[in-house]
Amino acid sequence: MPADDEGRLYKIGEVCKIAEVQPYVLRYWETEFPPLAPNKSGGGQRLYTRREIDVILRIKQLLYSEGFTIAGAKKRLDIEIASPGGGEVAAPAAPPSKGVTKALGDVKRELTAILRLLDS
Repeated sequence: MPADDEGRLYKIGEVCKIAEVQPYVLRYWETEFPPLAPNKSGGGQRLYTRREIDVILRIKQLLYSEGFTIAGAKKRLDIEIASPGGGEVAAPAAPPSKGVTKALGDVKRELTAILRLLDS
């Protein structure tokens, strides 16, 4: 999204498309993650800022890509927001390269072999 949209507010449907999650997921995350607190219009429509969308994308990354539990993601997000840097949430990381993925697979196979040896 363009940086010049800093003051723009986004409706829940727009945010769902950006984050590729369902509205009920966003509403649930609002109850679990205090930094995620969108304002509401007079009619009750949730209005999200760019910063809140960044928080949503980071929550999604922590839960879906990095395998954190809700509690773990909450702690990590609190640490990231409290860390020096003005409360900026870390941008979603790029997926690992094929070389890294292969190396991790090799390590996993070796650890599995070690576990089998220890069990026998």
